[in-house]
Amino acid sequence: MADKQFDVLVIGGGPGGYVAAIRAAQLGFKTACAESNPYADPKGEPRLGGTCLNVGCIPSKALLHTSHLFEEAEHAFEGQGIKVSGGVSIDVPTMIGRKNKVVDQLTQGIKGLFKKNKVTFLAGHGSFESAGAGGYVVKVGNETVEAKHVIIATGSKPRHLPGIPVDNKIVCDNVGALDFDAVPKKLGVIGAGVIGLEMGSVWRRLGAEVTVLEALPDFMGFADVDVAKEALKVFAKQGLKIETGVTIGDTKVTKKGVSIAYTDKDGKEAKLDCDRLIVSVGRVPNTDGLNAAAVGLNVNERGQIVVDGHCKSNLPNVYAVGDVVRGPMLAHKAMEEAVMVAEVIAGQAGHCNPDMVPGVIYTSPEIAWVGKTEQQLKTEGVAYRAGKIPFMANGRALGSGDPTGFVKMLACASTDRILGVHIIGANASELISEAVVAMEFGAASEDLARICHAHPTLSEVVHEAALAVDKRPLHF
Repeated sequence: MADKQFDVLVIGGGPGGYVAAIRAAQLGFKTACAESNPYADPKGEPRLGGTCLNVGCIPSKALLHTSHLFEEAEHAFEGQGIKVSGGVSIDVPTMIGRKNKVVDQLTQGIKGLFKKNKVTFLAGHGSFESAGAGGYVVKVGNETVEAKHVIIATGSKPRHLPGIPVDNKIVCDNVGALDFDAVPKKLGVIGAGVIGLEMGSVWRRLGAEVTVLEALPDFMGFADVDVAKEALKVFAKQGLKIETGVTIGDTKVTKKGVSIAYTDKDGKEAKLDCDRLIVSVGRVPNTDGLNAAAVGLNVNERGQIVVDGHCKSNLPNVYAVGDVVRGPMLAHKAMEEAVMVAEVIAGQAGHCNPDMVPGVIYTSPEIAWVGKTEQQLKTEGVAYRAGKIPFMANGRALGSGDPTGFVKMLACASTDRILGVHIIGANASELISEAVVAMEFGAASEDLARICHAHPTLSEVVHEAALAVDKRPLHF
């Protein structure tokens, strides 16, 4: 007999896991959440929050904020009449310490939420042992737990490249990239995805000479083509060197740092010598330790748990959410799936629309999008109209000194239904929410064009883009 019994057991305490546990408990289920994160908290227990809170979304945004302030003070203050006597310098240990305090506060906060909602926290790695009449028996640490329903939310880990060992000191993944003890003189980044661009931006702002090597021929091929072109232009102007279409060769750690041999897009041999290297070439699902075979859980060749539209696996009462299933590896997507699954278990109509999950890159300018890109609509043969308005035409953007970028809206040519919104500019991560709400409820561009937006605000550019779909912008 198992040591403990629960209605719902969640394996994994990241954004998908802790949200699933809290929502299940709110719905009246006796709920537990198992977590074995190696990043121990002050009490020596595994930390809740997963990659996102510990070594991902949250700490990276803390560093992005600090580095943005530093760059503003160094380059933008003078133009606004602000004088800083004695020059500007960065204290990296203090910056890292502040980041760690933010992480500590949030991870401890989840424990408080568990206590508030009566969720049992189980410290230990969860793996299946058997399935029976009472549900599933799962080993968590040194004890066994039986649960009627199991939600798998074990997240993902960095993908590493063969022949490039990561020590998180000289050659780093996202974990080491957040804990440099000093600003490297030269920094190499393999991969021009979200993590590579964000971490490259942090250390470039602080003074590093950053070179990003990307294997794909097109920069940000996942984004709308206009956004990708604008981003490449802006990043190059900032001093971020980006090479696409490269093939990585021998990478060696030397006494001076790292030496990366590669072939450029023209087939020429080249070499990059740097003090530190960040490898950011994607992530892979954390499903190896689940012992899925013991219960016949269907895991595909990519390591993902196979699920249906409601995140239900091939096994009765077993669900999976977040990075271990299909779709973008995003914390907010995991949280929405988590709520949906808990509500489905309770017999409610849980909902998560995968087509309305926004994407964000927290560089400067920020980049955010939802829905279809222009190139996708062309490929699919969908007739559309486009409205595109630059922030340069916006009073708030000019007044704040950051009018870079634009808002681009795509709408169906026949129905006017909004099909995609793409933003590059200040606060794009916040502005995209208006588009998500509108599109989730099937709004037309005319709907946004008829809504009053506060003045002066950056949101007026979204309003103008909606007007521009019908070729009637008022301020551009």
